[in-house]
This record gives sequence, C-alpha cells and structure tokens, in this order.
Amino acid sequence: MTEQRIEGAANGISGKIKSGLGNLTGDTRLQVEGKFEEVKGKALDAYGRAIDKLETLSERAPADLRDPINTGLDFARRKPLLTTGIIAGLAFLLAGSGRRRY
Repeated sequence: MTEQRIEGAANGISGKIKSGLGNLTGDTRLQVEGKFEEVKGKALDAYGRAIDKLETLSERAPADLRDPINTGLDFARRKPLLTTGIIAGLAFLLAGSGRRRY
C-alpha cells in the first residue's frame, strides 16, 4: 500500500467526520470542508491504487524497460500533482486530436 492510499484513507475519514459535525451543528462551511476532504481522499486513494497497479505491471515488463519505468514511477510518487496535470494535459490533447475540424 502506497503512502498516497494511506493519506487518502485518512483524509476520507477526517472529511466524513467534519461533514458529519457540520450537519449536526448546521455549519455549512464545515460541511463543505468535510466534503472537499472526502473528495481529496478518494482522489489520493485512486492515485495510490494506480501507482500500485503500475508497479505490478512494471515487474512483468521486459528487463530492459524496467529501469525507465521505475524512474517514471519514482517521479510520479514524488510529484503527484504534477504527474496528474501532465496526464490530464495529454488526455486533453489526445481527445482533441481525434475530432475532425471543418
């Protein structure tokens, strides 16, 4: 289990607690903060699961590709927000390149 998955679970739990307290007290700011932390926790957990899956796949890769894959995974672990931004940008470019322009 990666650090991101643990942090995601912790954020999810604290977000649920904050949201519940906000519901009990009627504090909408606390409710919103709680929901935000829940979403952040789910995103971190999903990111951690993706990293775990990629690690498993890298073990099955040919020997000459393992070093570049592990270098990329180390970068992704150290800079999760930048990695997410890069992937989102690539997905945006790929989605746009598939459309016909008239």
